[in-house]
Amino acid sequence: MPTAPRSTAPTEFAYLGPEGTFAEAALGTVTGSPGTVGTRPEASVAAALTAVRNGECAAALVPLENSVEGSVPATMDGLVTGDPLVITREVFLEVAFVLAVRPGTDAADVRTVASHPHALAQCRGRIAELLPGADVVPAASTADAARRVAEGEFDAAVCAAIAADRYGLDALVTDLADHPGAVTRFVLVEPPGGLPAPTGADKTTITAVVHDRTGALLDLLAEFAVRGISLARIESRPTRERLGVYSFSIDVEGHVSDRRVSDALAALHRRCAEVRFLGSYARADEQPGKPVEERVGDQAFAAAEEWVARVRAGTAV
Repeated sequence: MPTAPRSTAPTEFAYLGPEGTFAEAALGTVTGSPGTVGTRPEASVAAALTAVRNGECAAALVPLENSVEGSVPATMDGLVTGDPLVITREVFLEVAFVLAVRPGTDAADVRTVASHPHALAQCRGRIAELLPGADVVPAASTADAARRVAEGEFDAAVCAAIAADRYGLDALVTDLADHPGAVTRFVLVEPPGGLPAPTGADKTTITAVVHDRTGALLDLLAEFAVRGISLARIESRPTRERLGVYSFSIDVEGHVSDRRVSDALAALHRRCAEVRFLGSYARADEQPGKPVEERVGDQAFAAAEEWVARVRAGTAV
């Protein structure tokens, strides 16, 4: 399946805001020099995706998963509902948290600690150790928590150092995370169009809803296994139709332009109740996948198709 590069680069990016989030930091690795493109903070992942769907922004950078806490449900659900969007790039960002407070605040003064649920989960042990009596409150983002601390709504925020600086807060504690070195995976999403060209170190992301029958998931996995395709990630989300019906979010090694990948997706389209293609794009770590077996390489698929054509024409020997 040939693919063409997009004709123009996005000119404005939405991201999970407000200013000072890890999403903004990750976006800086995509946009390059300040002022190269416009950026627009949004109050939620859903709002960032809506800005792209409405044509207000050309692309959005949103968090998809974290190495400690796993997937971000708002992003997973936002990509499988509504008008189609595709992932065109991924970014890995190491995240480090500080406990940010208004100047002059001591640990004994902290009664409430706010942050994004993923950030709170990554620091729950240290928060319990340092502030055993504090109430932990979820916020829309780490930077939103910092802003609300600066405004006096909460006493402390778990956020990035850049957010503390931006909102005039002091870092009461640095290196707050229970597991230092955690990495968050962000994805750049755009409306469907020409796909990024294959690089030889690619991922393809899809979601699939399997029929409610015995062995349905095994059949789905077998379509990848028989073609020598490795899965980089698979997890389920409820479809909200009824209990027991799930949508599976899957990352596979390879690009949809690879014959084995496109053949597998075609098979899933026949077998599954619903399949949504969410993009083929270069891996952020630039690590090539496992070696492709000769039997499932593009040449093998081409040779098999030529043989079938000869069979149909009555010329096969």
